[in-house]
Amino acid sequence: MSVRTSGTAATADSSPSDGPARGPSPTAAAAPDILGTGLGLEPDDLPDGLVVADETGRVICFNAAAARITDITPEHALGRPLEHALPLQDIEGRRWWRLTDPYGGLAIRRGQPERNLLLGGREVLVSARYVRTRPTGPVRRLVIALRGTEARRRTELSHAELIATVAHELRSPLTSVKGFTATLLQKWERFTDDQKRLMLETVDADANRVTRLIAELLDISRIDSGRLEVRRQRVDMSAAVRRHVQAQTTAGQRPDRFLIRMLEPLPDLWADPDKVDQVLGNLLENAVRHGEGTVTIEVGPVSDATSTEGTSVTVSDEGPGIPEESMSRVFTRFWRGSKRGGTGLGLYIVKGIVEAHGGTITVGRAPAGGAQFRFSLPVAAPAFMA
Repeated sequence: MSVRTSGTAATADSSPSDGPARGPSPTAAAAPDILGTGLGLEPDDLPDGLVVADETGRVICFNAAAARITDITPEHALGRPLEHALPLQDIEGRRWWRLTDPYGGLAIRRGQPERNLLLGGREVLVSARYVRTRPTGPVRRLVIALRGTEARRRTELSHAELIATVAHELRSPLTSVKGFTATLLQKWERFTDDQKRLMLETVDADANRVTRLIAELLDISRIDSGRLEVRRQRVDMSAAVRRHVQAQTTAGQRPDRFLIRMLEPLPDLWADPDKVDQVLGNLLENAVRHGEGTVTIEVGPVSDATSTEGTSVTVSDEGPGIPEESMSRVFTRFWRGSKRGGTGLGLYIVKGIVEAHGGTITVGRAPAGGAQFRFSLPVAAPAFMA
């Protein structure tokens, strides 16, 4: 039996059953023999690991990605029995190829779904396909796809970090709510009306904080799954901006800290009013909390001639700004511009909302040196016309 490896033929039968094949080059099998796509692709062009065994169970293809993922050289794998070339085990330590028996057992099997297996102490994602010349015939080729677990680990780490962040953010307000309500229930008569009011206002504020956090988690879930719904209505962006500035001044900010610039006329804008409020509220709160000096909000039509018609909003401050090396991470989960609290989820949600509307959002440096966020929303159409 010959093993085809990038133009070099090696005789696998002359190799010991548990030793490396003699003669093959350190590359995968040639495309015409293994892939057969007619597209000029070779196994080394594939992003995932590819291992192919013939009808006798000997490895005839072991591409570069498989070598990188398994840390096994093609010279060591080609021509050897699959069980020795790729000694996979399940999490209970059982030998995978003996357990699944690809060349025996039920002849109606078509392959193995992807699962996490162990290879010399490292984790590898493995899936297999049984190639038969007829539906219940013998296996002529065993095609194995290998993938590293780094991407999955990053996802799991992100989920674990999200859970830890949520648990931390929930603990403080819930402890406050529990403490004040328990105290009021047990010692109601001992407190004055003013003391009771202060406690109840604190409970109300902490309950609102929990509600906002739960809303953020729901938004993240919808954004990640692509299920964020946009209910378009007529939005007056000028009025929305003034309303949010008024809310900031009512909360204690100086009115002269805000500068609103309106470049009219503005095109009619159809967007989700609640989600536009969420974007504006987040950007203004960030500018107030993390920035300094005057916060400038500029609203105008989209000025880029290559863009579709729409409305743009720019929020800038006069603080230290965002370091250049952090610009690319601003809209990722858990990014915090400073140590002044927050979950680090707000800008991630803002970006998801803007993109769900078909718009864009960017970050840069303001003329006065602070941070500058600019988002644009297309005019679009009302929900009943979509």
